[in-house]
Amino acid sequence: MFWFPHGAPGWGWFAMSLGMLLFWVLLIVVVVLLFRALNRGTGQSRAQGGTGRPVPEQLLAERFARGEIDEDEYRRRLDVLRQGSGGSGWPGR
Repeated sequence: MFWFPHGAPGWGWFAMSLGMLLFWVLLIVVVVLLFRALNRGTGQSRAQGGTGRPVPEQLLAERFARGEIDEDEYRRRLDVLRQGSGGSGWPGR
């Protein structure tokens, strides 16, 4: 600051203002990205029952929504899932 007789010239103030603006924008972007990265992991596992794997009923509902299975098959498989398959964990095996 003491190199110039009457303070910094116009471009100096502009550069300092632009630098401060870039600093705050960068800081806010880093905080937002960090928050989203940390929140993504917990939100996904909460929606899937906390195991990190999709719940079988969700997979069955997705197949029904895509049209891969009809309503009768959906209800039959859903009943099997809710009753528990007993043996090997796979219906029909």
